[in-house]
Amino acid sequence: MTTLYDVAAIGNAIVDVIAPASDDFLADEGLVKGSMALIDDAQATSLYSRMAAAIEASGGSAGNTVAGVASLGGRAVHIGKLGRDQLGDVFAHDMEAIGARFAGGWMQDATPTGRCLINVTPDGQRTMSTLLGAAALLGPADVDAAVIEAAKIVYLEGYLFDPDEARRAFAKAAGLARASARLIALTLSDSFMVDRHRPALKGFIDTEVDILFANEAEITSLYETDSFDAAIEAVRGRASIVAVTRGADGSVVVTDGVIHQIEASPVEKVVDTTGAGDQYAAGFLFGLARGHSLDHCGRLGSLAAAEVITHYGPRPQVSLRDLATAAGL
Repeated sequence: MTTLYDVAAIGNAIVDVIAPASDDFLADEGLVKGSMALIDDAQATSLYSRMAAAIEASGGSAGNTVAGVASLGGRAVHIGKLGRDQLGDVFAHDMEAIGARFAGGWMQDATPTGRCLINVTPDGQRTMSTLLGAAALLGPADVDAAVIEAAKIVYLEGYLFDPDEARRAFAKAAGLARASARLIALTLSDSFMVDRHRPALKGFIDTEVDILFANEAEITSLYETDSFDAAIEAVRGRASIVAVTRGADGSVVVTDGVIHQIEASPVEKVVDTTGAGDQYAAGFLFGLARGHSLDHCGRLGSLAAAEVITHYGPRPQVSLRDLATAAGL
């Protein structure tokens, strides 16, 4: 079977609305710092009216990872669902403009494209309030078997465990990937999401996942422990490869036999951590698709994450391929 893509990513097609905010603003709005909460139309309108001046950028976790793979020179495709509106057109155009492809579905009614209102505090932490809109209506019919079968790695966004239809699309994609002997990667996405779906996630990881991505909060939440070391031992052997990010402390890449410690790439100032995990996954998956060692993959992930936290927005603003070449990766 012909391989056309390094990565096919399935996830929420979202446009990010990003603004600076104070801790007091979060408290006044009843927002939990560092979390992702689902909101409705009325809540989105109300919160947006009180946010500071914002920038808009195509986002969504899986979409950000696709952008990172493309910036590294990889071949990537995104499967999600868009509204037939201006933001939907922007999202699809942005994919094409970065050298990737949107291969998902489009609404036939007035349901709007999803958007995520992101408030960024001075320490770079992002607090996300998401109106899923069309993204929540991604269904099995939107997953093209030919796209899944043509990808080396199928990357699944953990947020899809929330909406029922998206979860069915998620299951279809995983089944197609397994039947085609493609690698299946999963990102846990958010510790609050892990809390909501812990048993289902554990079962899916144990039976389907080859590559698992998480941050420290997500992996300790998954195994209900305050100990990072205990969580690493609990996840060991559950997936062939587990990559856990730890912010300034770098990342840990775990296989059944070896634990790789990966240093964080240095940055002068952290501006916005939005997309850091997504870009780490992009670097790691690109390296894996191209046959590199796990250490090399981890360093590519760290490099990509370091670039995105130096500016507002979840996608690279300079060529990750050029940065990787300069770093000897």
